[in-house]
Amino acid sequence: MSRDIVVTLLGTGAPLPSPVRFGPATLVQAGGLNLLFDAGRGVTVRLFQLGMSSGSGIDAVFLTHYHSDHVAGLPDLWMTGYMFGPFGSRAKAMRLWGPSDGTGAASGVAKIAKGLAEAFSDDVRIRQLDEHISAAATQIEVHDFHGDRVVFDEAGVKVTAFAVNHGDLIKPSVGYRIDYETRSVTISGDTKFDENLIRHATGTDLLIHEVFAMSEQMAKLPQLKPIAAHHTSPEEAGTVFSRVKPKLAAYSHIVLLGTDVRELLTRTQSTYQGPLEVGEDLMRFTIGDRVVTKRWHTELRKYPD
Repeated sequence: MSRDIVVTLLGTGAPLPSPVRFGPATLVQAGGLNLLFDAGRGVTVRLFQLGMSSGSGIDAVFLTHYHSDHVAGLPDLWMTGYMFGPFGSRAKAMRLWGPSDGTGAASGVAKIAKGLAEAFSDDVRIRQLDEHISAAATQIEVHDFHGDRVVFDEAGVKVTAFAVNHGDLIKPSVGYRIDYETRSVTISGDTKFDENLIRHATGTDLLIHEVFAMSEQMAKLPQLKPIAAHHTSPEEAGTVFSRVKPKLAAYSHIVLLGTDVRELLTRTQSTYQGPLEVGEDLMRFTIGDRVVTKRWHTELRKYPD
């Protein structure tokens, strides 16, 4: 079995619908496991493009927080996953991880699972009777957690969750670090500049980080100020990259308002001069002795040889 980690950006966008950048979702493949981090809009479409099942092809799903753009694709992933066919055929419960606030109240992930079961109970009932879908396949197995700790450890793959600062009202919010053999990838989740992220990401091979950039004119709009305050500017992200020193930094969950990729790179390079990719949907990174990037060829519908 390969010792490499393969990371695919299934969606690099944000709440704004886009045919180019789907909602936040990242696939991490290591140790024979397929792990999904966030399930934004269109995640099942991207998995289908890769020839992967949304059911039997996914071993576990991890949510960073409960904003709509990070979970909008979850109902589709769950229901498509239990349907018959190569795009589904999950034989057991969908395993779903997410943070709790530690108060003892029902966690966001538990409420999502309960809500989905109630909202789509008719679909579950009909497909069980009509298509003989097993009851187990339609279940959601909830795993909630609180605090910075290892939340998953199987087949040599370790997933560590750590708190990030997405704003005082948006808690809990976490990032994840995935370690396998001597390789690692860290996913920031949604966050402001955060020392805890830097601490957990230090030494990682690949750092996938969010970014929020807007023009001076857009920055004057009062409606955008609180949103920008919950995210990381290009200059701040560059500082994070400079301190973490990954083999490769990559942007995902990219918000560009009144600006473009060229300006994003220029602003980032004011604080970071290391290797950087502006993520694209279906961009793939193979983490071995070095990190190799491949871009999806839309016309050929595959990665270049």
